[in-house]
Amino acid sequence: MENILNLKSEILAQITSAADLKTLDEVRVSAMGKKGKLTELMKNLGSLPLEEKIALGKSLNIIKNEIEQAIESQKNILEAKALDEKLKKETIDVTLPIRPETQGRIHPITKIYEEIEAIFGQMGFDVVNGPDIEDQFHNFNALNMPANHPARQMQDTFYINNDPTMPFDMDSAYVVRTHTSGIQIRTMEKQQPPIRIIATGRTYRSDYDATHTPMFHQVEGLVIDKNITMAHLKGCLYDFMKAFFELEDLPVRYRPSYFPFTEPSAELDIGCLKSKDELKIGAGTDWLEVLGCGMVHPNVLRAGGINPDEYQGFAFGMGVDRLAMLKYGIPDLRTFFESDVRWMKHYGFAPLDFSSMTGGLSDNGGLTR
Repeated sequence: MENILNLKSEILAQITSAADLKTLDEVRVSAMGKKGKLTELMKNLGSLPLEEKIALGKSLNIIKNEIEQAIESQKNILEAKALDEKLKKETIDVTLPIRPETQGRIHPITKIYEEIEAIFGQMGFDVVNGPDIEDQFHNFNALNMPANHPARQMQDTFYINNDPTMPFDMDSAYVVRTHTSGIQIRTMEKQQPPIRIIATGRTYRSDYDATHTPMFHQVEGLVIDKNITMAHLKGCLYDFMKAFFELEDLPVRYRPSYFPFTEPSAELDIGCLKSKDELKIGAGTDWLEVLGCGMVHPNVLRAGGINPDEYQGFAFGMGVDRLAMLKYGIPDLRTFFESDVRWMKHYGFAPLDFSSMTGGLSDNGGLTR
């Protein structure tokens, strides 16, 4: 027993004097490994008489527990010491930005909104918003769209029953807005000319394919004042297109068209080069339609509470998703809504790369064509 107590004291002293984790583990193995001193003693218990075996086995188990506790305690001390030494040697600059692979990215739609607002903001336009759920007056009637207009049919438009306790009535139902034009009517109701705004937001239509989604994003512009002409409209949109696509010169043309809320109406085409694998804006002899526009219809002005004999104006509307596809070479509209982080890493923008006319629209992030 005296030899066992001496062995215990020796092992505990080695544990206490261990200067690092490696040395401590060597002490553990020499004491309790397969060929350790304490292990050998426990192997020899079988050759002893029963009473001595019980007494010695009990003592060895107590000593083994004490040694295990001492090793665990010394291990905690050495680990804390090693961590302190590591922290003293290493310095961490908490002001450094996060690593690129874990950094979030700005969605191309958000980036396009920033670019559009930066351009029109410099032209003196205000940005206004409105409700996604509209009444039929602001979404259709005030925009010179009669009750039998095809766009009002249920195969194209989402309706919401205005009274859930009653049977659905299409004539009195609310509309999940099909365009942001209702914001223009609401602005005219609240504000007398001069008016110079862009209306931004989500819009909804019953359609889904590679170039259409049930929910998409739109920007519409409205300018109302005395003596506004089609020339003002053409100049405004031409300057916008050049700034947006970041080109010094851009071929454009206007084709006559029809919209219930404008007269005359037109569609704006931009020059491009179309090929099987690439679309190059501003070069070639091909044309690509990008937006609709026209002079505000007198009936629309009247619906907004503005005298068409005194004021006139122009309006335009464009799909933000389509502009993003054209500018950044995104082939399928449906991928905008799939929440794929790989897609976001490829097409997204750095969070701090703000769009401005002085600092640049898209030079600091994303993929431009």
